[in-house]
Amino acid sequence: MNTELRELYQEVIIDHGRHPRNFTKMSNYNHRLEGYNPLCGDRILLYLRVENQTVVDASFEGEGCAISVASASLMTEQVKGKSIKEALQLFQAFHELITQQAPSTNTQNCLGKLCVFGGVREFPSRVKCATLAWHILNTELNNTELRNSDQNQIVSTE
Repeated sequence: MNTELRELYQEVIIDHGRHPRNFTKMSNYNHRLEGYNPLCGDRILLYLRVENQTVVDASFEGEGCAISVASASLMTEQVKGKSIKEALQLFQAFHELITQQAPSTNTQNCLGKLCVFGGVREFPSRVKCATLAWHILNTELNNTELRNSDQNQIVSTE
């Protein structure tokens, strides 16, 4: 990772870690799911408002390291207004970015400012921190039509 991208990565993580966006319990959610990373203690409770197969709104509560909170903050910004299919594709692209040494150009192009998280792959112990909120989102959206989603299941990223 070049110096400029590393500095941007650090700035984004610090900004969203200290001042997370959408960090609140949404009052009109219709989907709720909790995730927990037992390795470091990160815990995220994700709230979604899904209507007509579209993520209308997203927010979260919880506690964790700066990477975990920043990732949840940026994720909630990115999925608003996306169809379920688009949000799941975003999950796949983000997961590829974080876990693959050479993510495709297509992956990087569709992620926009989320690309700054590409630096996390240099720190394998932090990958679970960066992907916790995303795994919660993936689990919830894949189960959207299977159940009434006002559940409080635990998604563990062991």
